[in-house]
Amino acid sequence: MAERVAPEIVLRPILPEIIVAGAAMAILLLDAFRSSRDRRPLALLALAALAAAAASAIGLWSWDGASTILGGMVATDRYGVFFRLVILAVAALAVLLSMLDVDDDRGGEFYALLLFSTMGMSLLAVSADLIVVFLSLEILSLSLYVLVGSSPRRLASQEAAMKYFLLGAFSTAFLLYGIALAYGATGTTSLSGIAGALAGETGDLGLAMAAAALLTVGFAFKVAAVPFHMWTPDVYQGAPTAVTAFMSAGTKVAGFAALLRVASSALGPVAWDLTPALWALAALTMVVGSVLAIAQQDVKRLFAYSSVAHAGFVLVGVVAANQQGISGAMFYLVAYAAMILGAFGIVMIVAGRGEERTTMAAYAGLARRSPLLAAMLALFLLSLAGLPPTAGFIAKVLVFQAAVEAGHWALVVVGVLATVIAAYFYIRLIVVSYMEEPEDRGAIPTAPVPGVAVGLAAALTLVLGVLPFLLLDVLESASILRF
Repeated sequence: MAERVAPEIVLRPILPEIIVAGAAMAILLLDAFRSSRDRRPLALLALAALAAAAASAIGLWSWDGASTILGGMVATDRYGVFFRLVILAVAALAVLLSMLDVDDDRGGEFYALLLFSTMGMSLLAVSADLIVVFLSLEILSLSLYVLVGSSPRRLASQEAAMKYFLLGAFSTAFLLYGIALAYGATGTTSLSGIAGALAGETGDLGLAMAAAALLTVGFAFKVAAVPFHMWTPDVYQGAPTAVTAFMSAGTKVAGFAALLRVASSALGPVAWDLTPALWALAALTMVVGSVLAIAQQDVKRLFAYSSVAHAGFVLVGVVAANQQGISGAMFYLVAYAAMILGAFGIVMIVAGRGEERTTMAAYAGLARRSPLLAAMLALFLLSLAGLPPTAGFIAKVLVFQAAVEAGHWALVVVGVLATVIAAYFYIRLIVVSYMEEPEDRGAIPTAPVPGVAVGLAAALTLVLGVLPFLLLDVLESASILRF
């Protein structure tokens, strides 16, 4: 009888996730036994853990070991390292913003849940197997369900959490059924194994197309693509703003990281058949998100529909299905994360504690009350609109150029029209901030730490617009997926 050899277990490539999960558990224990209600030490511990995880991720950039570990479940490529760093940066900025937003009667579980969700997002970016994709999505989603309803002072928070939970569970069913069909079609859940079976024509093509459709629906829910965006405005409006900022950036980055990997690797052999559906999804998402945002008077709902529209723009890079499309989508996600985190940071500062001032009227005369906040808000809005010299402009140029080279010029025309429509409501908020008289002429108090977070987001938005090659040089190697 042959002796069985245990497979080698290599943990270094998942050290960032281990660090984040360990810190989350440590925060829960410290919160249970500490006597002081000061949450700043817990926030500092969360930031230290995110910094340590980022340092360990950077060390994996030059990894020369196996392309996958843990039985082919986790990828070790630079693509995963890049998205890990983006997700960890998003979480760090969210922690800084939360120091203004966290209610006095909430404990350290806020930071623990945020770290658990970050771990799920990070693991999702390096998933090389559909089982790990599913588990990662569940980890990040379950944490977010609780975070959305974590404000005991606001009934809307619990309502938003319930809507998010119900629709999130519904989307999970689509994803799980798609995984089951993928296994039935190819006999494996490994992304490389699925691609090999479909390319070698050993899998059931009809069943594989049904699996691709259901997987796309599951991811579309997570990234808020039309018509699977119904949860977005209510959840964004009802959740605490720090959580909304984290969700809007982190979930979209992680969701598209997984979608790009699945679409370009596992579903690569059927990409030609899947492209028309993705084309329609991208066009519908860009137009519907931009049109519905025009009617919004609440700024959080406005940014929610803006988030929907931007999901459509990122999908343009996915539709391109080429190396330039992947690189453009990755640049777009970094730019979007910076500008939406900064925008929601300003929403937090203007709204104040209790978040009662989130309507458009609250921004009247903002330039007179706080010129610096108004200037940064204008920068974020111009970037979201896709105007130079901001990161949003470069991001749109990159995904549109990739789509044109792939022959999807009609989709680019739709994208340009959606951009023109979206410019109206972004510029309208700038006009309100600079040209209308404020009801309250007092200065807006700005807490130092959240102000630093907004300043960092503004600096990144401007730098990537003026010097995009700083990120594009990194993306030359980070946009290459390998197994």
